[in-house]
Amino acid sequence: MVPRFYFPGVLPHGGEVGLPPAAAHHALKVLRLGSGDPVALFDGSGGELHARLDVRASLAVAVDGQWQEVSREPPLDIVLVQALASGDKMDWIIQKAVELGASGIIPVQATRSVLRLAGERADKKLGHWRQVIIAACEQCGRNRLPFIAPAQSLAAYLARAKETTRLVLVPGGERLSAIQPVPSPIEILVGPEGGWSDEELALCLRADGRTVGLGPRVLRTETAGLAALAALQARAGDF
Repeated sequence: MVPRFYFPGVLPHGGEVGLPPAAAHHALKVLRLGSGDPVALFDGSGGELHARLDVRASLAVAVDGQWQEVSREPPLDIVLVQALASGDKMDWIIQKAVELGASGIIPVQATRSVLRLAGERADKKLGHWRQVIIAACEQCGRNRLPFIAPAQSLAAYLARAKETTRLVLVPGGERLSAIQPVPSPIEILVGPEGGWSDEELALCLRADGRTVGLGPRVLRTETAGLAALAALQARAGDF
């Protein structure tokens, strides 16, 4: 696969483009690319620039670029509404959600969430998660960056105007395979390690949430949303 690099800004559709410092370092020092090697650049708005690398001193420049309107987006518009998970689980969830085609991720603070975010710490996490999304898009070939919302309370999220089908993952809920036809857009709500509280579940139901289960096994928070994403995308013909 041709190495791909994110370009922060509006990417020109041809000519020469200087790689940003971080991308140039990764290309030259990590991937050990040299002059003449093929690269692809994308700015997150769709399409990609195919070019070859020209190393000038410590600078890396993409030259002879040709723009291609390449889309690798799935047929369904699915947003993952993920209760904050502990440790590095959130990074892993966000990375894999991007690979599976999520159009966005909304982190929510749940009653049983171990991770608590506020103020400067929340801002730093949001910036870090954006970098996780960029890296995942570089790896998987997506040319549109999924959005990541600031962490918010479940109540704040549910208070938004409902413009989508909300599927609330709970053990024993309606079988996902029974949902016919597959709706779009969809928001998949995943609880924390200890699950949704009774009060949170009631709140979701009052906000027109539809409880859905994923078979007879109880899945971890870092597994459930991704399994639902994959199953829905497969049903829509993405796999």
